[in-house]
Amino acid sequence: MTKKIFKSIFAVAIAVLVASIIIIFGVLNDYFQMEQGEQLENELYLVSHGFENAGANYFENYDSDNCRITWIASDGTVLADTDTSVEDVDNHAEREEVKQALETGFGESVRYSQTLLEKVSYVAKLQPDGTVLRVSVKSYTAIPILLGLLQPMIVVLIIAVALASVLASRMSKRIVKPLNAIDLEEPLSNDVYDELAPMMRHIEHQRAQILKQLNEINRDKEELSAITDNLGEGLIVLNSGHLIVSINPAAKKIFGADDSCIGKDFIVIDREPEAASLIDEALVNGHGEIRIDRNGCVYRLSASRIGAPEDNAGAVVLVFDITEMVFAEKNRREFTANVSHELKTPLQSIMGSAELIEKGLVKKEDMPTFISRIRNESQRLLTLIEDIIHLSHMDENRKIAFEDIDLFDVVKEVCDELSENAAKRNITVTVQGESLHINAVSRLVYEIVFNLFDNAVKYNTDSGKIDVRVAKSKEGAIFEITDTGIGIPAEAQSHVFERFYRVDKSRSKAIGGTGLGLSIVKHAANYLKARIELKSQPGKGTQVKVIFR
Repeated sequence: MTKKIFKSIFAVAIAVLVASIIIIFGVLNDYFQMEQGEQLENELYLVSHGFENAGANYFENYDSDNCRITWIASDGTVLADTDTSVEDVDNHAEREEVKQALETGFGESVRYSQTLLEKVSYVAKLQPDGTVLRVSVKSYTAIPILLGLLQPMIVVLIIAVALASVLASRMSKRIVKPLNAIDLEEPLSNDVYDELAPMMRHIEHQRAQILKQLNEINRDKEELSAITDNLGEGLIVLNSGHLIVSINPAAKKIFGADDSCIGKDFIVIDREPEAASLIDEALVNGHGEIRIDRNGCVYRLSASRIGAPEDNAGAVVLVFDITEMVFAEKNRREFTANVSHELKTPLQSIMGSAELIEKGLVKKEDMPTFISRIRNESQRLLTLIEDIIHLSHMDENRKIAFEDIDLFDVVKEVCDELSENAAKRNITVTVQGESLHINAVSRLVYEIVFNLFDNAVKYNTDSGKIDVRVAKSKEGAIFEITDTGIGIPAEAQSHVFERFYRVDKSRSKAIGGTGLGLSIVKHAANYLKARIELKSQPGKGTQVKVIFR
């Protein structure tokens, strides 16, 4: 801007200077021409007066370096001339000034010499004797005068240019200085030219709108960041070149990445070709999904294109943890298969026995045995169905009211209920502890104690021992049951709480187990936020501890 102002001021100064020189030169030229014309007329008057007094002798005594006097007869013949011989002069009858003088008594004219760059002014006066006196003087044209003044004009022009340059530079800086000092953060507080006041108000209005929009954008950005940062699913934003624009904490955790991956290719955090193909598919077709395994978990990657294909804006990748869903689906299939198998076995036995009885193939003395088998298998079937119903209720996470219960009373109740089964196998049961109140669901606590106690009896050895203890610790209320049974191998300990899992299937079938007891214990403990600890050695027994917090 400073340069533009400088050039403008400098150009104006030079233009004014040149215009001034031209105007002054023109005025001076006109003035000199007027003065010369008046002097020429005065000279003619003096010559005419002298000629009247001295006659032709006046030409012999006349001496002038500037003026030329010519005496012309009425027919145009030159009678005398102060600059040349009359023999060398043409007839002047057709000269403009001579014709005017002969007609009106006075005549004048100007003639130019293109070769000499001169002009000659003529004035003529009719004399009493009928002759004409003419006085002429040479005067330079504008070009010779200009050439004569060229040197001083150049000097003046150089001085003027230098002065204009200095003044233009200073003036442009003074003009721009207040503009450079404008504080755009506080436009209305600036001391600027009055002409800039409307612009300052406009800038202040625009600044207020921009600040409002920025605040809204920042607020939206913070809200979006809060949502994406707390989002359980992974979120990755990519541009059209597969470069990562944004990645939330969940996605960083899943792919083991950090903020350094931003601006880099997606392949930096996932080198699987399926992932790259997924993004390409989303950019072309608008959407794509794949399933990947990471660190023992299963994830579904869902990629969607941002905007229309012609926008070429990029894609958004959502990462969903579907491990539980996959595990649940697997369990559902296994559960369905196991339930079908477990239901089929007693039903076949019942149907087989009933069919033999129906066809009269059973002897009268064997009838009680077949009836007993039908009753036992029916009881086994009923127990299995009840266990399945219990698990189904716990899977539905139905809201059950918590209440204050005495854990020791529940343990004593179960021990009394199962003491007959333990006595049949000469198993010694000891119970230690005292009254201990917890906030829990009575039915679920009963299911936990009953199933653990029932397993301790079923999988114990004859004449074995069961020690039950109820105690209080820093972690909470503890229910502990230890038996001297067959024990659980180390490789099976992580599976015993799965549905229908049996360490020894033949033994479980013989003792009538459904394979759901420990699974019920696990689900009940999870609902009550209790923790289960298992210790076991094959042939030495098992210890299960449940901590109610």
